[in-house]
Amino acid sequence: MREYYLLLVIGGILGLFSAVFTAAYLTIRKQKEAIGFDRNMKDGEIIRRLMKYARPHGKSFLLVGLLMLASIAYDIVSPLVVGHIEEMFSSPFELKILFSWVALYAGVLAVSLLCSYAQAILLQKTGQKILSSIREDLFVHIESLSHAQLTAIPVGKLVTRVTNDTGAISMMFTNIFVNLVKNTFVITGVFVAMLCLNYELTLMILCFVPFIVLFTVIFRKFSRKAYRRVKDGTTDINTYLSEHLSGMKIIQIFNREAEKKAQFDEKNRTLGRAKQAQILTFAVFRPVVYMLYIASVLCLLYLGGRGYIKGTSFLGQTITAGVLVSFYMYISKFFNPIQSLAEQFNWLQSAMASAEKIFTVFDMEPEITDAPDAVELDHVEGNIEFRHVWFAYEDEEWVLKDVSFKVNARETAAFVGATGSGKTTILSLICRNYDIQKGEILVDGIDVRKIKLASLRRQFGQMLQDVFLFAGTIRSNLVLREDSITDEEVKEACRYVNADKFISKLSGGLDEEVRERGNNFSAGQRQLLSFARTILQKPSVMILDEATANIDTETEILIQDSLEKMKNIGTMLIVAHRLSTIRSADKIFVISRGEIVEEGTHEELLRLGGRYYELYKIQEKKQQIGA
Repeated sequence: MREYYLLLVIGGILGLFSAVFTAAYLTIRKQKEAIGFDRNMKDGEIIRRLMKYARPHGKSFLLVGLLMLASIAYDIVSPLVVGHIEEMFSSPFELKILFSWVALYAGVLAVSLLCSYAQAILLQKTGQKILSSIREDLFVHIESLSHAQLTAIPVGKLVTRVTNDTGAISMMFTNIFVNLVKNTFVITGVFVAMLCLNYELTLMILCFVPFIVLFTVIFRKFSRKAYRRVKDGTTDINTYLSEHLSGMKIIQIFNREAEKKAQFDEKNRTLGRAKQAQILTFAVFRPVVYMLYIASVLCLLYLGGRGYIKGTSFLGQTITAGVLVSFYMYISKFFNPIQSLAEQFNWLQSAMASAEKIFTVFDMEPEITDAPDAVELDHVEGNIEFRHVWFAYEDEEWVLKDVSFKVNARETAAFVGATGSGKTTILSLICRNYDIQKGEILVDGIDVRKIKLASLRRQFGQMLQDVFLFAGTIRSNLVLREDSITDEEVKEACRYVNADKFISKLSGGLDEEVRERGNNFSAGQRQLLSFARTILQKPSVMILDEATANIDTETEILIQDSLEKMKNIGTMLIVAHRLSTIRSADKIFVISRGEIVEEGTHEELLRLGGRYYELYKIQEKKQQIGA
């Protein structure tokens, strides 16, 4: 009857555990609904895609598996060795037998430690190789995205994907998977050893397994969702920081520190709430498993103790002190891997959430790609033609409406008009930074959509108003890692565009340090460097978008002289608000609301007395007032 009472007590304890876990379940669910989780990608799909990166390292993982099997021998053998001590004292005792068992115990421990060490080293090396492959593929994929796609994604989000999220995936290959497999083997090995030692006590312990499985499944569900929310919050904060640290000058100029701090605090609180939901999930799982472990130990002590006193259990199994000690150690080794699953699930859900975010980026198909029959261009004469081109950035909000014009090879064409009229858009479409919705854009009579993208852009040199310089040196910014460019060619290009005049005054010359975005150089100096960088690429067509805006008069004279020289290189397309920059252009196109309203030379348009004439008179008046 006592056994029945014991079972009732155990049932009551497990019922209490279930009630506690159910209450926690409802609490977590309420937080989940408040936060608004959503599931996008299945675990099986994520693992399948990750295995693509692990497959080339199959031999390394096989060796890790063999080392792992050797390392878990200690967990299986040590309780048997300790339990065997009773037999040594119950029979005639011999010291050499004790030494042999101690040597066996030490030998198994040494082999386990050495194999664990070798396994860890090999895993780290393999994991870093996999991590490197994922980062490289992700960066290459980001490079393939169109301008529109890159504009739509915050920089901070992409940085988080390439750095934080790939780091979390590294833990999956270097720690999580292997430990999950190792713990599975440990649990299986311990179960088999216990079953061989005493099946009655083993069956008693198995009574707790369904509850462990139930709690683990529920925990897995909510931990995944909690980690996804934490990842979203982290990405949001990184994106916010990336943008606002870059714009801190504007924040300080307009005295908006308090408002921006309030926005940051709200994002920080959102992340904090997600962290709390995550902590609650793990705070429930591990204690529940530990309570199950304690309950199993109590049952072992009661049933095993009664069986030891009687010599046999109520099912006739022989129970000795050695069996009890071995079972006590085995229960610990049986439940410890299950308890450690909390931490492993912790990392696993982090890695799965990170992988989901990364594969979301991978799943973004580049909007602009090479057509199957795209051709390679070895050389471009420079004939540019638009035929009835219509273009809109979104839906049918047309930026260009039925635009047609032609620029012959080696001509200089300029585009003028009010801000937002579509001038810069025209230049972007020629290089296929965006694709048009209607019409054709021809380069040397070939539709740009039928030319390989890299081949097309190689023929164009683009000089923009906002010059971007990378951290490094002047030389590295000019050659852009093109090893075939010699120092003499660099110097010649700088002389050609008049950049040598300020470079020669720098202490480091071409090796002068360039800070982030080139903020240690003036706008005019950055523009001259962009001219030199473009010249070094030997383009057939040059595009200048507001290249003379926001610069001082002295630098403008140097740039004007550079522009005159560059006209000899090939076709030149210019967008400029300063009409003085384009007076000598062969053709000037006046754009208004996405349409070409006038076309001709400077003198022809002035005689026409239309829109260009009005722009010219306005600028002339401003110059007189400024003088």
